[in-house]
Amino acid sequence: MKRILFVLFLFCAYSGSQTAVAQSQENRVIVNADQAEYEISEHIYGQFSEHLGRGIYGGIWVGEDSDIPNTEGYRTDVLKALQELEIPNIRWPGGCFADEYDWRDGIGPRSERPKTVNTHWGMVIEDNSFGTHEFLRLTELLGAEPYISANVGSGTPAEMQDWIEYMTFDGDSELANLRRKNGREEPWDIKFFGIGNESWGCGGNMTADYYADLYRRYQTYAKDYSGNELYKIASGWSNDEYDWTETVMREAHWMMDAISLHYYTIPGPSWGNKGPSTGFGEDLYFDGLQASLELDRFIEGHDNRMDKFDPEQRVALAVDEWGVWTDPLPGSTPGFLEQQNSMRDALIASLSLDILNSHADRVRIANIAQTVNVLQAMILTDGEQMIKTPTYHVFHMYKVHQNAMLLPIDVESTEYSHNGESIPSVSTTVSRDDDGVIHITASNTHASESQEVAFDLRGTDVDDVIPGRLLTADSVNSINTFEDPDNVSPVSFEDATLEDGTLTMTLPPRSIVVLGLE
Repeated sequence: MKRILFVLFLFCAYSGSQTAVAQSQENRVIVNADQAEYEISEHIYGQFSEHLGRGIYGGIWVGEDSDIPNTEGYRTDVLKALQELEIPNIRWPGGCFADEYDWRDGIGPRSERPKTVNTHWGMVIEDNSFGTHEFLRLTELLGAEPYISANVGSGTPAEMQDWIEYMTFDGDSELANLRRKNGREEPWDIKFFGIGNESWGCGGNMTADYYADLYRRYQTYAKDYSGNELYKIASGWSNDEYDWTETVMREAHWMMDAISLHYYTIPGPSWGNKGPSTGFGEDLYFDGLQASLELDRFIEGHDNRMDKFDPEQRVALAVDEWGVWTDPLPGSTPGFLEQQNSMRDALIASLSLDILNSHADRVRIANIAQTVNVLQAMILTDGEQMIKTPTYHVFHMYKVHQNAMLLPIDVESTEYSHNGESIPSVSTTVSRDDDGVIHITASNTHASESQEVAFDLRGTDVDDVIPGRLLTADSVNSINTFEDPDNVSPVSFEDATLEDGTLTMTLPPRSIVVLGLE
């Protein structure tokens, strides 16, 4: 049974002028708190770190000998910031990079590791100083599950199987002893395991039928050693390429735990003209938000094809690459995919998370692209400096939904119209955690008008509003910089009242709110 899309957009801006406020009866959310069916998997809030530009080197890993303060070679400032997000899983080493990666290049003494060429991202030299041990130690420091993407494009089943044995076998084998020689006595627990990445494109330019056969072959050798149980994820396509999903599901659905879907929000008119990440106006603001809402349609389409072969929804849809993709920052290396991160992008994140949450019956893992310095990053660095992006703050606000029960909602929203097009002004997720606390995240997408929203809470008794936080900015293109790192950051929010089971809040333009009820 499909749930209604719970999308409520709340946008807030600091503005000296008075803004119009929509009437409460025009923005109304009915919350059926006693009808929860699905848990929002914490793994929807996963991250993605690829060997791409400064995403790992300089962004996460600097080495123990760096002048930048570090913990075991990991930037201390970045490590601390990421720990605060309570990240459930991290996908690595790619992305496109995964399908040319030889895991043996990234083990052993770092001074002896071979230098290779990263042919996908800038043709730069990869020194392999960040490899299997370094990645898995990072996941331990963050308390996150590793999500390993295996090389299907240029690697062999034997190489993949050896990597799994190296990481997870606790017996007396040559590969397990090699792991011990390299400093790790105990095997790691590896859960998420991707068998191929974008196999239709950079991962091998395969047809669906060919990949389905290849998946069946490779997954045969993705063995469970020493009690470790792999959660096998097949490579899906993107957007509305439903035939790929149908073919792979038809041929191999009983051999997988999930199949992936990738979707990037492009604010500009085309892939070759994605639009800038800074200095844009309301046109690219609106177009970006409108494009992000397409994720809902694509999930529904792929879910529909999956239902043909898996009506019980055992196989998950893994949206393991998503986020906004703009033109690279002027002066940056094009292949490094560096972009700024604005208030618009924060709203794209909140809208996307609302969509992912609303599909909790089928979507049980997702990964935003990417964690540091690449695409819609949580963190940007420059030498010793580090800033948290507006998107970082959204993930921090939304972590209240991890492993909470999704409460069904029915949304009546006013429309935000621009250039003859319209989107809902309001988007929301409502959940209840194990302690019985109801959390509401809400977004106002309107660039210039506040929204008054009434939440009609049914099937529950709540008495108190837990003060929340509000994320907003002076303009749709406001960003954090190294000179002004807190320009877009959360402030306290108390503009909400609870009376006779109805919560009413007023949300400023271009804003996102989180609060609790108990």
